[in-house]
Amino acid sequence: MKKILVIRFSSIGDIVLTTPVVRCLKQQLPEAEIHFVTKSFFLPVLKANPYIDKIYSIREKIEEVIPDLKMENYDHIIDLHKNFRSKGVILKLKKPASSFDKINLQKWMAVNLKINSLPNIHIVDRYFEAVKRLGIKNDQKGLDYFIPEEDEIKRESLPEFFRKSYIAWVIGGKHNTKIFPKEKIIETIQKSRKPVILLGGPEDKEKGDSIQITIGSTVFNAAGKYNINQSASLVQQADFVITNDTGLMHVAAAFKKPIVSLWGNTIPEFGMYPYLPGCEENSIILEIKGLSCRPCSKLGFKKCPKGHFKCMQEIETDEIIRSIDGEETPEAK
Repeated sequence: MKKILVIRFSSIGDIVLTTPVVRCLKQQLPEAEIHFVTKSFFLPVLKANPYIDKIYSIREKIEEVIPDLKMENYDHIIDLHKNFRSKGVILKLKKPASSFDKINLQKWMAVNLKINSLPNIHIVDRYFEAVKRLGIKNDQKGLDYFIPEEDEIKRESLPEFFRKSYIAWVIGGKHNTKIFPKEKIIETIQKSRKPVILLGGPEDKEKGDSIQITIGSTVFNAAGKYNINQSASLVQQADFVITNDTGLMHVAAAFKKPIVSLWGNTIPEFGMYPYLPGCEENSIILEIKGLSCRPCSKLGFKKCPKGHFKCMQEIETDEIIRSIDGEETPEAK
């Protein structure tokens, strides 16, 4: 094997979840060049990864990079996206390829029939199915995230109250039904009174400002103020991370941070929970079990289809506080 192409177009968390495969490819096939193709928006997530020799990025269409990819003359393609676009790349390059089981049928049954036939296998371990034929084995070292030096946030640049210690709270997410309600965030922080830095994208800035104004000086809203690598730097330096099921949750897992993850319409059984081999005790999952409507989607919705949003509304704020204080947490309802 001289050249291997890994395909994963999006998104932040899914790309971070590919990093064990990338690392093991490079370390177990040291003579091979490892290339990666992704969307240009997510290029910062990978640009400092030392296990990747070359990254091809797509602005709008895959056709932008196909001529260059053909010139590389790959020995093998690892498809970790597995959709019609990634299959199109494979067809055009006409090279040997392998992929993994997306368990779409089992997910459909869980969502539509509420029949749980989902395998107890994390998606990272399913990703390794794609490299099994190359003799690559999981080294069980977890996820990687590499922050470029210019994106490292210095503690002294933060407001003084947050320089010694803080909790990072990821308030955003792609789908509203996976996002913990603002009012419950406020309630939790008011009870705790610990320093909290809010993280998210530009779309979360207004909500973060509202939380900061309501609570006051114990909250610093960083949502929309930092790029993804700078936000990752704040996650890396946090004492604890509270997060929705979203990309920064997996970044936190890469740094092996103590994590409280809050689950709405999706379920950990889909295989996307924090991946922490050897450090599983760092992950606390809070969810409302037994709801007849959950999971209602393998992704999410703009609003709760039932109108009550019990999957998030019934997560008790006291449970979150007990989790970050290190007290024994009773099983969610």
